[in-house]
Amino acid sequence: MKKRYYYLIRVQFLGFRYSGWQKQPGQRTIEGMLFKTLKFLLPRQKFKILGAGRTDAKVSALDAAFQLIVEETPISDIKDFIVSFNNNLPSDIKVLKIDNINKNFNIIKDSKSKEYRYFFSFGEKNHPFCAPYMANILEDLDIDIMTKAAALYIGTHNFKAYTAKPGKNKQVTRTLTSCEIMENKEINASFFPKHSYILRICGKGFMRYQVRMIMGALVQLGRGLLSIHEIELSLIEDTDIKISYIAPGSGLVLHKLEFE
Repeated sequence: MKKRYYYLIRVQFLGFRYSGWQKQPGQRTIEGMLFKTLKFLLPRQKFKILGAGRTDAKVSALDAAFQLIVEETPISDIKDFIVSFNNNLPSDIKVLKIDNINKNFNIIKDSKSKEYRYFFSFGEKNHPFCAPYMANILEDLDIDIMTKAAALYIGTHNFKAYTAKPGKNKQVTRTLTSCEIMENKEINASFFPKHSYILRICGKGFMRYQVRMIMGALVQLGRGLLSIHEIELSLIEDTDIKISYIAPGSGLVLHKLEFE
């Protein structure tokens, strides 16, 4: 049996140019770019990539991770390998850290918590340079009622209304440890609007589109198209509330990822 070596690799990326994490034929993806670079760095070696989750198109990450499994020959010098990796990756992807891990580590099951931050502004059109970093809602929003409603998502709820195509056997009960709207003091630039905001959400795991649909529901609330009572009803098991707006991917950032 061939010997295998296991690594946990921390990575950052700006997702604006990419069709999400997962490798797809004919599409530029984060996993595809990492795989292509590793193929160049590890010629004639068999290796495998396992991601900690699948980010959507245009979604970015300050602290993402993937597992690298290499056959036969280990990485001899991790510091040099990080330098070579970054030298051969495009400028919108950066490897931060590589750790040796146990073969029993499971990058999905051993996830302890994920924190997402959704950056947005509203009321008038942004400078075009803002597009990769924040969503721009052109209508006026009632930010106070949105801030109040965000707290309703904290705790354990049925999030059936907040995922794409919930199947019969899909686990839709999830727990959020934090959900709040705050003023953006995280990132700034001369071309940013005077006021921008962040929806900060923490939990162990999220379904596809869950964070973007929570943001979408809050935007609909802020526009007067949903009520706080409808937000409450959307979180019960037998809800018939439909969240019709999925917020754009370009405002969403995987901010922090922790493992057991």
